[in-house]
Amino acid sequence: MNEYDVVVVGGGSGSQIATAAADRGLEAAVIERGPLGGACITRGCVPSKALIHRADAVEEIRRSPEIGLDATLEGVEYAEITSSIRDWVYEKAARQERGLEEADAVALYRGEGRFVDERTLEVDPVDGDAPPDPIRGDRVVVAVGSRPLIPPIEGLEDVDFLTSDDALFLDERPDSLAIVGGGYIGAELGYFFGALGADVSLIGRSDVLVPREDGAISEFVTESLERHCDVYAGREASSVEAADGGVVVTAERTENGDGGDEPVDGAGRDGSIDLEADRLLLATGRRPNTDTLDLEQTGVETDDRGYVETDSTLETTCDGVWALGDVLGEQPFKHAADYEARVVAANVLDDAGREVDSDAMPHAIFTSPQVASVGATETELADADREYESTTVPFDVAPLGVVLGADGFVKVLAAPDGEILGCHVVGPQASILIQEVVVAMERGDGTVEDVSEPVHVHPALSEVVYAAFDELSSNRYSTAPDWRDVGG
Repeated sequence: MNEYDVVVVGGGSGSQIATAAADRGLEAAVIERGPLGGACITRGCVPSKALIHRADAVEEIRRSPEIGLDATLEGVEYAEITSSIRDWVYEKAARQERGLEEADAVALYRGEGRFVDERTLEVDPVDGDAPPDPIRGDRVVVAVGSRPLIPPIEGLEDVDFLTSDDALFLDERPDSLAIVGGGYIGAELGYFFGALGADVSLIGRSDVLVPREDGAISEFVTESLERHCDVYAGREASSVEAADGGVVVTAERTENGDGGDEPVDGAGRDGSIDLEADRLLLATGRRPNTDTLDLEQTGVETDDRGYVETDSTLETTCDGVWALGDVLGEQPFKHAADYEARVVAANVLDDAGREVDSDAMPHAIFTSPQVASVGATETELADADREYESTTVPFDVAPLGVVLGADGFVKVLAAPDGEILGCHVVGPQASILIQEVVVAMERGDGTVEDVSEPVHVHPALSEVVYAAFDELSSNRYSTAPDWRDVGG
């Protein structure tokens, strides 16, 4: 038996707890079968944003005539783009692996871990070597992440398809691509492939893309992505089949769905449409990897979808076992997992009893334009019968918004007493602009004055946020800009 003070199952954000334990003089172990750093580094947010950076550059070139510049795009070295990004992110994963291997008091087990009792695991090595002796931890952290969800579509077993794991590092850009899934993964990849010249058909079940966002944001993103994709919202992929070296996807209207725009001769009598493409990409969400752990050998309970159930300290229903990251299902973001790792580290190493608080947990979507949100949506407030006030301010309220020809808006939701309930941004640099709102909600009094009273740089896009919060504030005197009466 290999015995440790702390065992972390998963080499992503959870591995930080192992290194923190080692810094305390404790013996720690990490069990991981894949690249170190978790899905974000090699199969998710980092490589996808590196690709989207290229798409943004292409967009700037195409828009150059709007500002009097004569620029042309001579070509795209697609294989060079993907190979350079692949090399970069996998080198980062390799460096993290070497760091763990060289760390004192941290043992790295390269393989898949399975519980044999509540805090003991066996490891199936990835390299085919003989398995090590069972690994036992006084405290165990479950942080095994998630993987793409494969939906039950008729005919899928007979066709080749891509997931978000596969689509990032293709050697060639497909001429045409059918994407099933209208959430943030489908939207981001639809933007990337469309911007780089592929004919993209994007199929989403809801009547708008990214339906979990505030309604105004979802509608704006749907309209914006129609510049890059043929959007078929309100439709569901019912079947697929191979045809002429590619694939045909049959998409049917969902209940109460309008189905989006239909080709003149593309609709069947039942309202279904057939979409042809060279490749098929499934972007239908992710599922937790808890089914690989043999959790039935423990007291760790999961819900019907396999997500681990925890209390507010992130301890599971099994004493001495904590969980974080994508296995929780609530906040499937790398920054959320890093925050949860800090909470778990405090509770595992210091017995701090620290509780997780996600009320001010932001997120972003890197389409064009970007989306960023924190707090409640208007629909959530209405469903909760919560009294609120709302204002929406376009980007051209700020002079830099006019200069950039920025399309988008900032929407603020606040209680009558000024408490910030939510903020939703769609436009350039949205992922950056949201941060001052997060700080106000997390570290300030959480009121609109926390954003509207501090001085904002002029001219900067942060003035759009300032102007939106100023409209809901009780400030007697306003110096917020308003350039909506002029053109850029």
